[in-house]
Amino acid sequence: MSDSKAETMTMLQAINLAMHDAMAADESVILLGEDVADPECGGVVGISKGLSTEFGDRVRSTPISEQGFMGAGVGAAIAGMRPIVEIMLMNFMTVCMDQVVNHAAKLRFMSGGQTNVPLTIRTMSGAGMQTGGQHTDWTEVWFAHTAGMHVVMPSNPADAYGMLRGCIENDDPCLFLELIPALFTPGPAPIRGTVIPVGKARVAREGSDVSIIAYGRGVWDGLAAAESLAGQGVSVEVVDLRSISPLDDETILNSVSKTGRAVVVHEALRSFGVGAEVSSRIHEHLFGQLKAPVQRIGSSECPTPFAKHMEAAFLHSAEEVETAVKVTLG
Repeated sequence: MSDSKAETMTMLQAINLAMHDAMAADESVILLGEDVADPECGGVVGISKGLSTEFGDRVRSTPISEQGFMGAGVGAAIAGMRPIVEIMLMNFMTVCMDQVVNHAAKLRFMSGGQTNVPLTIRTMSGAGMQTGGQHTDWTEVWFAHTAGMHVVMPSNPADAYGMLRGCIENDDPCLFLELIPALFTPGPAPIRGTVIPVGKARVAREGSDVSIIAYGRGVWDGLAAAESLAGQGVSVEVVDLRSISPLDDETILNSVSKTGRAVVVHEALRSFGVGAEVSSRIHEHLFGQLKAPVQRIGSSECPTPFAKHMEAAFLHSAEEVETAVKVTLG
């Protein structure tokens, strides 16, 4: 377990601490996944290191069978447990889509509200580490489009702790997304015991001229662009969505009502993404107040390249976000 008194920690340490505290507080919380127990080093990046030593059989390493152990997680949730299921990488969610989409997400509806599925699914992805096209996809929009699913993504360690605690306590299935580069990046440590409910965005930086609305890596680039533009006399507000489904419409619309301009940023491909949904909602509610059309930033329309220079070109950048802000300013 990470030092909960530290002033800073990585997102990896914050997620480890959140799982520890949730398991300590509630014996129904269990963890399933490939190599998650300590004999297998606590997962592929050591994110659950120490948990099986402290909590024993409540942390179980599984065979390499995503459909099988996701099904076990769904069954455990129906039986009254609060399972955390780790899918090593988001691309591997395709292997267990049936269990997630046709079972976990629908059982509450199909039982007339009699059966809840308090399942938390953790998975990671993200370009920049040269892991290639089958290990770096962001497919959050598939699950956001699935009725009954919650989808969240933190951008910093403090939020990661509170949001994971919020997912574990939620009575519906939650998909908790972890940006791989962020796992190893230090940031402000969480206040132990903090629980952030699903569906709550935060204003990461206040401004008055334009709103950048983002999540995950997009928040990093949004804040970098805002800092650069501040030196040019442009005041940028950055909204960290945190929750992709449900969206916090109130925070989004309040920000854009104030600034009259918006740029939406996400690492997933631009077409058919979360940015399109956010843009549509802004135009539907604030069309008469907008000073410019909403701009959308996403990654290139291709699988993630392996070569470092091509991978860098594939990803969006702070400079690209800055350019989009200037377009909204005319």
